[in-house]
Formats: sequence, C-alpha cells, structure tokens
Amino acid sequence: MQLRPGEMALMRQMALQLAGISLDDSKGYLIETRLGPIAERVGCTNFNELYFRTRYSANKELLQDIVEAITTHETIFFRDGAPFEALQYKLLPEVIDARERLGQPRKLRIWSAACSTGQEPYSIGIVLHELLRDLKGWDIQIIATDIAKATLQAAERGIYASHDIARSAKPALMKQYFEPVDGGFRVVDSVRKLVQWRQMNLLEPFSGIGQFDIVFLRNVLIYFEAEPRRDLARRVGDTLLPHGWLVVGAAENLLDAGPQFVPQTHCRATVYQPKLVPAGKA
Repeated sequence: MQLRPGEMALMRQMALQLAGISLDDSKGYLIETRLGPIAERVGCTNFNELYFRTRYSANKELLQDIVEAITTHETIFFRDGAPFEALQYKLLPEVIDARERLGQPRKLRIWSAACSTGQEPYSIGIVLHELLRDLKGWDIQIIATDIAKATLQAAERGIYASHDIARSAKPALMKQYFEPVDGGFRVVDSVRKLVQWRQMNLLEPFSGIGQFDIVFLRNVLIYFEAEPRRDLARRVGDTLLPHGWLVVGAAENLLDAGPQFVPQTHCRATVYQPKLVPAGKA
C-alpha cells in the first residue's frame, strides 16, 4: 500500500497521538512497509481510512500493533559504550557514596526508559555485577519500561540470537553472562532477576513508579517535538533522588528544558544531575 497525497500528514499526526513520535517526510517508507500490512489486515484500502479507524476505534489490539510497528527496536548490548563506562566508574560509585553518607541501606533503583528488547537494562545489570561483585545484602531494582507490549515480552525472556551477542563490543562479558539455550543465548539468572518489566507510554503520567538513583533515557528524546520533549525531561527529572543522575543519548541535550539541566561529561557520556543544588545556593 502506497501513501497518497496528504496522507503523510495524517500518519504523522497519528504517530504523535499514539506514541509522541515525530515523523518527518523521509519516513514515508516506514509508514508504507510497517503500517501498510496492518491497514490491509483490518480492511482499510488506504492510510486515510487507517487514521480514522485508529482515531475512533476502541480496538486496543489494533492500536498496540500500530505502536509496535512505528517504534524503533534496534539496539545492542552496551550500545555506544561511554554511558556504561560512566555508569561503572562515575555514577554508581557516587550514588553508593551518597547513600552511605546519609546512612541509607544498600539499595539501588535504576530506570531504563524505552528499553526496547532489553539490551540496555541487562547491560546495566552486568555492570552492577562487575562493580559490586557480590550482590548479597543489596536491594537492587532495574525498572525497564517500553510502550510496546510484545517487545517487553521478548525482553523478559532474555534469549538472544548469536548475532545479537556477537555485535557487542564486550565479548568477554557476553561469554560470562550468557548461557547457550535452544534458540540462542540466555541472560544468566543472576542478571535477569534484577530487572522488572513494565509497559509504559512516556507521554502519560508516571503513576507509582517511585524515585531513582539513575535514569537512562537514551535515544528517546530525539523522536519528540520540542514541548513534549521538554515536558518529558522535566517529569523524568522529578523521579530522581537528590543525588540522582540522568543519562541521555550522545545526540541529545536538555539545554532548553530548564536551568536545572546542566550537562556534564564523564567517560565521554552526557549526564545530568537536575536535583543537585549547587554549593552556595542551598
């Protein structure tokens, strides 16, 4: 099914309404290849019909299928490298020190937002094992959220094909923290049990998610238009504890999200501490 004149604008509006994703005209191929089959399956003869079907439909399965199709699920273990170096050598040590100074228990809460097929939260779990070695006595929660239900279900199984393992820049860790199973390689239980999976649309309120020491919001903001992007950054910032860190993608910055978002660079990764009160301003 091919886009007709004027239909790309409708598809762009639909993507914004359902997932907050901003699609430019260059994404016409994505609409045709990913949404065309869905439109035909539900009996639509063009994308105009699909738009109005989604706008007035109560069919949650159809809406979820469209969200699954338009969201990007391409990721790899330890993607970009630098954020995980910063996590291991800067962020986690400072969070642990901050909790110890306050006399708090050995607890860590980390949020992997828009976690896709799970490579990011599992990579975080591996870093925790590498840094702490013995997790006995620690209360650790990695909350992994994504808008796509089927993607989360695949992530929770923790089974990846050989090429997914081979693409990682850390082959030694892949060998250590994965075990062969039918269909590929599975994340070891000691890492899998650290992760809790939740379906979440980042445009909606973060109901009951709590507060975090560290939030990974990487390669997400680039898909949002200006105001939703600023709003999301502020709401995510509100979930951080006073010592908390926010990690974003290499191509993202929050300079227009508010004065509390002052970028820092550690291990070549861009990070923020939006709730940290500068010395002399308390």
